[in-house]
Amino acid sequence: MTSPSENTPVITAKNLRLTLGDGAAAVEILRGIDLQVPQGETLALLGPSGSGKSSLMSVLSGLEQASSGALSVAGEDFTALGEDALAKARRGRIGIVLQAFHLLPTMTAQENVATPMELSGENDAWERSAAELEAVGLGHRLTHYPTQLSGGEQQRVAIARAIAPRPPLIFADEPTGNLDHSTGESIVEVLFKRRAQTGATLIIITHDEALAERCDRIVTLGDGVIVSDRKAG
Repeated sequence: MTSPSENTPVITAKNLRLTLGDGAAAVEILRGIDLQVPQGETLALLGPSGSGKSSLMSVLSGLEQASSGALSVAGEDFTALGEDALAKARRGRIGIVLQAFHLLPTMTAQENVATPMELSGENDAWERSAAELEAVGLGHRLTHYPTQLSGGEQQRVAIARAIAPRPPLIFADEPTGNLDHSTGESIVEVLFKRRAQTGATLIIITHDEALAERCDRIVTLGDGVIVSDRKAG
């Protein structure tokens, strides 16, 4: 599959719904989401806790299957794929940066970045992982383990891991949520800079309105639906 071209929608969602639980215990989390995201756009997802932001990201990134609706992501029909097929579809196409860094504690920074690419069959995974860590200011920390890194450094490793495969689509769920203000600002600069250099689409979940305004577009959720969709600035 070729990467989407500039301004081609990398995400198209129509009447997307997510219901968790069965019968009387069923809870409708997403209640009919219509969303189109062009390649290369930076988009912020805002909304109060419980509005469906993280659930929407999980569905759009293939971590969760929608209950109904249509969803095309990076050229794949995600609504037609099972769990294993979704995992395969994410590989190399979607990078995900979570609040919990999910670094493997028994691997060095370079191994954490290189291993997913090696598992995908990339021949230059080791060289690219070193270059990506250098790009986020960690060229001197390649052989350090996560416990030897600060929170900000661990987040930089997570960003390098997400961006190194050059995916057309990157998701970041509150990427500065666990960091102090200064470190958080530094991480944001790294994330936007690397996104710009690779031309990827970036979708950020955030409560920070100043961060949201740095994006091209702001989509606000409320009670499982989109309540606002506007250009930033």
